[in-house]
Amino acid sequence: MIAPKPRLRLYILISLCFLLVSNAIIGSKSVYATADTPDIHSEEARKLLEDSLSIVEIDHEIERIGSKQKELEQVQQSLQATISELEQHIEERQKQAGVILRAYYMGERESLLGLLLSAKSLTEFFRILDFYDLIIQNDQNVLKAYDQQYKELVSAQTEAARTSSQLIEVKERLMKQRERVLALEKQVDGAIASSSNPEAMTKLIEEFTLYWENVGMYELKRHFQALADAMNNLPTFIQSSKNMLKTNGKEYSISIHEDDLNQFLRSQNEIFNTFAFHFDNGKISAEGKSGNLSLLIEGRYTIINDPENAIMFQIDKLVFNRLELPDTTREALQNEFDMNFYPKQLVSFLKATEVNTTDKLLLVKLELDM
Repeated sequence: MIAPKPRLRLYILISLCFLLVSNAIIGSKSVYATADTPDIHSEEARKLLEDSLSIVEIDHEIERIGSKQKELEQVQQSLQATISELEQHIEERQKQAGVILRAYYMGERESLLGLLLSAKSLTEFFRILDFYDLIIQNDQNVLKAYDQQYKELVSAQTEAARTSSQLIEVKERLMKQRERVLALEKQVDGAIASSSNPEAMTKLIEEFTLYWENVGMYELKRHFQALADAMNNLPTFIQSSKNMLKTNGKEYSISIHEDDLNQFLRSQNEIFNTFAFHFDNGKISAEGKSGNLSLLIEGRYTIINDPENAIMFQIDKLVFNRLELPDTTREALQNEFDMNFYPKQLVSFLKATEVNTTDKLLLVKLELDM
């Protein structure tokens, strides 16, 4: 028998995990099923699962913030060491530069020039000239070295101040997320205690958490990766289409119908065969279902110019299997996967200035970026 490939083994493992957990959560023959087993379709159970899922995801966010904090602290320590070293070096350079500037101010270099002009022979003239040139060159080197080290010091101090500000923000964010988790844990504990079957409810949460961390997040990231890959090829698709990019000579516009976008996505990845985008007034939604997995993304496009001009997809709502995921998950996925559209990949001299969604249409206005 031929051994399955690593990717196939992973798929089989995930599928088995999905089936086991799904049966444990949804199946009527669950080992935890009793007369008092909580109904996962009830509003109470749904809210409890959302809160428990939020706790898991915010815990992950706390881990990410903690790692960022350690990274910033290491950068800050390195910058402080650099600043201390530069300050020691620059102090000596400053003294040397001061001596040179005083020499020019007191006319000492002019006396050397006078000595040059008073040479009694051509040989003496060139000997004094070489000496004068050596002094002037050394003066310039000292002043340049001082100027360079001073600029490095100012740059390091600016970077240290920026890092310090980031570190303060990260610590405040970490504190807020910890407070948020504690409040949610208290809320979930209270809901479990007041339920008709606390033990069954606890098991339900444990099973769903296992399902989410082993199957749910994997599937979610798989969809987002496919979307990011497709968006990277969108400029080529627009260029190959006759009616999407239009111009009157001065202004440019892009018009994409949702049907065309969905057709393009399905040509990029079969995962979009059961997944579709819809454009409405100011909003974008993407929804799909595969087996027992369902996903809903709601958001909007906005124009950004930093670090470069792009049409950014801002996620406002993310629902997995009818459970809304917390903002931390939305932000993490948005940071991990680039789903933006970059006009310069389409035409190098254009930039996006306006984006709107109307009934089934995505409209983008562009202008020359001179």
